[in-house]
Amino acid sequence: MNYTLRQLRTFVAVAHHGGFSQAGQAIGLSQSAVSHSIKELEAAIGVRLLDRTTREVMLTEAGQQLASRMASLLEEMNSTLLDIRSYGEQRSGTVRIAASQTISAHLMPQCLAASQQSYPDIRVILHDRMQQVVLQSVRNAEVDFGIVIGPLNSSDLDCQPILDEPFLLLCRSDDPLAAVAKAQWRMLAGRDMVLQDYASGSRVLIDAALRQQEVEINVVQDIGHPATLFPMVDAGIGISILPALALPLPAGRALTVRRLYPEINRSLVLVKRKNRSLTPAAQAIWQEARQQATLLTQQRAINPAF
Repeated sequence: MNYTLRQLRTFVAVAHHGGFSQAGQAIGLSQSAVSHSIKELEAAIGVRLLDRTTREVMLTEAGQQLASRMASLLEEMNSTLLDIRSYGEQRSGTVRIAASQTISAHLMPQCLAASQQSYPDIRVILHDRMQQVVLQSVRNAEVDFGIVIGPLNSSDLDCQPILDEPFLLLCRSDDPLAAVAKAQWRMLAGRDMVLQDYASGSRVLIDAALRQQEVEINVVQDIGHPATLFPMVDAGIGISILPALALPLPAGRALTVRRLYPEINRSLVLVKRKNRSLTPAAQAIWQEARQQATLLTQQRAINPAF
């Protein structure tokens, strides 16, 4: 049977008000539109629902059965749709996010604080993990979404870049590179270097940048946690390359950061499972992460730290 929800609503209105004109006024249709809708419904179900005379409209026996059942069904359906709309506007519940280490340490605190203020009924749980574990957590639906280092080429994930930031040179303040007018990637050739290991999303990008610039270095230490780079460089073990998000420098160490030219960037990327919708609460925190990344970009443009 080919009938529409509008036809059913119109029929229930006619049954309730006892006429086409009154029903039309109640539901915002003309009398002729009401009459046409009823005829279409009767044709679709193959049963006469109303007996019409010049003076009145009366329900047939079939019409009485349909009206008595349909009124409650339409009311229940309307209540259900209102409940669904209320859920769609809901800003409460628990949101789980996974992020790699530098992101967890330097972007997520501001994001969590802003989320707590804007959405006090949303509890955000942050999982601080290595990049590959973050991606696996997203794929396994252990978290609502992740924030990782990009660019990222993954066909099973939806990716949205939110921040571009340059790689920087980290060296001791007495290193010759600290005094040059404009630090170049080529100036790193032959130097001993301390770099994050391949659990970091940045390491692959740094290796690619060195190859692109045709620079060969001597990696003397592969470090797991980014904070370990600072004491290693301070101790004179080697120089390093780190992202701008790793700033500020720790106090009390004679260290310098310099922008490297040509400028080579990494991206921070929001990731979620492809073709899977976020809950309203998770969507709100996703947007908050984007907003905090935008604010950080604006702050750097106004007050560059290097």
